[in-house]
Amino acid sequence: MTVAVIIVAAGRGSRAGGGEPKQWRDLAGVPVLARTVAAFRGIGRITVVLHPDDMVRGIALFGGTVTLVAGGATRDASVRAALESLTGSGVEKVLIHDGARPLVPRAVIAGVLTALDTAPAAAPALAVTDALWRGTEGRVSGTESREGLYRAQTPQGFRFAQILAAHRAHPGGAADDVEVARAAGLTVDITPGSEDNLKITFAEDFARARAILAARKDRGMDVRVGNGYDVHAFCEGDGVILCGVKVPHTKALLGHSDADVGMHALTDAIYGALAEGDIGRHFPPSDPQWKGAASEIFLAHAAKLATEKGYRISNVDVTIVCERPKVGPHAAAMMAELARILGISPNRVSVKATTSERLGFTGREEGIAALATATLIGD
Repeated sequence: MTVAVIIVAAGRGSRAGGGEPKQWRDLAGVPVLARTVAAFRGIGRITVVLHPDDMVRGIALFGGTVTLVAGGATRDASVRAALESLTGSGVEKVLIHDGARPLVPRAVIAGVLTALDTAPAAAPALAVTDALWRGTEGRVSGTESREGLYRAQTPQGFRFAQILAAHRAHPGGAADDVEVARAAGLTVDITPGSEDNLKITFAEDFARARAILAARKDRGMDVRVGNGYDVHAFCEGDGVILCGVKVPHTKALLGHSDADVGMHALTDAIYGALAEGDIGRHFPPSDPQWKGAASEIFLAHAAKLATEKGYRISNVDVTIVCERPKVGPHAAAMMAELARILGISPNRVSVKATTSERLGFTGREEGIAALATATLIGD
């Protein structure tokens, strides 16, 4: 499913001090909001909701890498403005996240996305473990049971059409999007939250956030690189599918699926980086349901698996080896299609071609080969 991310950062955040909205303050050398956006790179298209006075600042920080939307007077009005901007875009799932939660782990995001495969809405939370008191004039006036109570977090995820309808029907004033969803009758699954996923609210929260970043640095960045290689022979036909694009040719490629040699190599590269074998392990050629299947299914599965394991796709590179057809005129379209499926920016995707100087099976125009590399980064 096509995923969009809405990051809400239109508030003023005065309780955090510092003389400016908390989302613009420095956190270990990087603005809070920039860290929040970076946490969702590779998940899907990103829309950031800003206060109208901050739009120029947002353009300077993000350029054209995210979509900027002017927020409303309340949080729910800001979310609705972002949802409306996505209508007609083909988005099926949407994640709505607080701009002041810059350290959300990938596993938390993955948990919400996985839950949305079967549920209309899902949100991360942590069970309340402390005793709960009521207080009056600085004294304890009563106690409350903590049974069944949770501390809500974001991103809160929804099927796009349903949360858009819910916001359109809501009178306003909701504390979060789960409240809007439940008012519309949607059931909301609870997924695992994380203590790292703190919401910066007060000045002392910046010290907590810096401590979390320092601990992550001590653990080291988890960078994985995978390689993929695939070959398909020519057969009778009128064109080949390469990286999701139909390229006219005097022949086609022979394969159990659509024989997209470039996409197969890239899919195997991602599986390789995850130590998850190859396409054959996940989609056996002996299974008739994959006969003639679009290779987009395989690549999307590999990308989803990376997210579920806590990784984001940093960049991918595909090299197609053939004498003909000429790939160059179609390379931009191929990069755009791969970026769409992977949910990453096109400037993180490379597709190029070379010949084998008339040597070997590709030189004899008996088929096409492809090589691919994928780089994944974990929390």
